[in-house]
Amino acid sequence: MTSTDTNSDERPVKPAMLRGWRRRCPNCGSGPMLRGYLAVRDSCPVCNEELHHQRADDGPAYLTILVVGHVVAFSMHFYFTTFRPEPIQMATIFSVGSVALCLYLLPRIKGAMIGYQWARRLNGFGQDPS
Repeated sequence: MTSTDTNSDERPVKPAMLRGWRRRCPNCGSGPMLRGYLAVRDSCPVCNEELHHQRADDGPAYLTILVVGHVVAFSMHFYFTTFRPEPIQMATIFSVGSVALCLYLLPRIKGAMIGYQWARRLNGFGQDPS
């Protein structure tokens, strides 16, 4: 397959990443991409798009830590300078908040990364099934 063949059938990146963010198949947008919390299905149960090509690996974890770290650092600074809470109160609030935000973001960022890989035909997503 040449580079001109891959460009003839463009896959839009933004809709694919948004579908992945919603943890749906990047191709059809209706089938569930994940089986459980983070396990990716081998294929979409609705459109049969193969998803086993994905190679998200540690990328979603790194991005989640990056985002949560920045949000929590800014929030801690603002909360401390505004309200001057007790240390145990800050530790409790921000520990629970950090864990909750990580648990919320991790599968969504993983889905968005898989959607990006699918749209850009990375890691085998662009190969013909023949």
